[in-house]
Amino acid sequence: MKKLDEIMELMADEMADFKVSILKLDLLSKKLNKMSIPISKAAIDENLKSFLQKQEEADELKNELFRDINIQLERASLIPNYILVLFGSILILLLSGLGYFIYSSKITEGEKFRIYRTISESKLESYQIFFSENLEIKEGYCNWLEQWHK
Repeated sequence: MKKLDEIMELMADEMADFKVSILKLDLLSKKLNKMSIPISKAAIDENLKSFLQKQEEADELKNELFRDINIQLERASLIPNYILVLFGSILILLLSGLGYFIYSSKITEGEKFRIYRTISESKLESYQIFFSENLEIKEGYCNWLEQWHK
């Protein structure tokens, strides 16, 4: 009998737990019934349209950002403008210096030609003696005069 009382007590505890579980399930069932879950196609279409509209707005924002980035990339250059200006200025200075030195060398050669011409035309004995002693120099000088005179 003692065993039967223990079994009955255990069953009473189990029944009480079962009753508590049933009450919890009843509460959850009522909450589930109160929740509105649209099952119709119209509600799904409406939700889908609003989602797609939000996606289009996000895509438009991204496209605008990409356009701005592309514009900035098109304006960007590998070499900055001030370096190009500096390089151009240096190039102009070098070319003008080169032109000046070529011009001054032509003037110097012209002056040398005039001096040698006056020497050859002059009757100075020392130059005539020098040319008579150094025939190779005289020939080179005469060749140079002919080339310059042409």
